[in-house]
Amino acid sequence: MNPSPLNIKIAGLGGMGVLSAAEVLARTAFNSGRDVKKAEVHGMSQRGGSVASEVRIAPEGGHIQSPMIPFGEVDYLVTLAPEWEDIHMPELKSGAVHISTKAIDPTRLPSIKAINVAAMGILSTYLTEFPESLWIEALDASFAPKLHAGNRQAFAYGRSLGKPV
Repeated sequence: MNPSPLNIKIAGLGGMGVLSAAEVLARTAFNSGRDVKKAEVHGMSQRGGSVASEVRIAPEGGHIQSPMIPFGEVDYLVTLAPEWEDIHMPELKSGAVHISTKAIDPTRLPSIKAINVAAMGILSTYLTEFPESLWIEALDASFAPKLHAGNRQAFAYGRSLGKPV
C-alpha cells in the first residue's frame, strides 16, 4: 500500500496572498526532492472574492497524479480569512490540522500583507520534514528582494506561534 500524499489547502480572499503562500509551500516541498502538484481556484479575486489553492505533496519517492484534493482528504487547512473557515471545514479528514490567522497579531508583522507568510511559518512547525532553510530559500525565490527581510521576520513570528510542544 502506497503512503498517502500530504494534502494542504490554503483559502482566503483575493489580495491576501493565498497564491503566494501556495507557491512558497510548493517550492519548499519541490526543493526537498518531492513531487508536488498545485491547483488554484480564483474567484473574483480583484474584488476580495474567494481564492483557494490546493497543494499535494507526494511521500518520498512517490508521485502525485492529480493536483485536486479529494473531498474529505485535506490534512492541513490554512485559512487567511476567518469568514471562510466554516466553508472549508467539511473538506478536512479526521485528525486534520486547521491553521487560522486569528492567532496572528498584525501589529507584530512588518505589514498586514505578510500575514500569509506568518501563516506559512506556523505551517512549517507541523511540516518538520522540510527544514527551515528550505522555507527561507522558497520565500526569497517567491518575492522581490526588497521584501526578504520583512518576510523573514513574519515567517519567524509565525514559527514562534506554531505547534505547541
